Amino acid sequence: MNKKHLKIGAIAFVAWYVISRPQGAANLVNQALGGLGTAAESLSQFVSAIP
Repeated sequence: MNKKHLKIGAIAFVAWYVISRPQGAANLVNQALGGLGTAAESLSQFVSAIP
């Protein structure tokens, strides 16, 4: 299997998940973005604390 097949498979899986479980997909995206926001805030606090 090459990278092209893996990419197509991943895209197909994401499309299937969004179509079959839109609420679950929305929750997953919301949690991921929330996690990134928390990580960015933590990094900002760390950099601000460096003298």
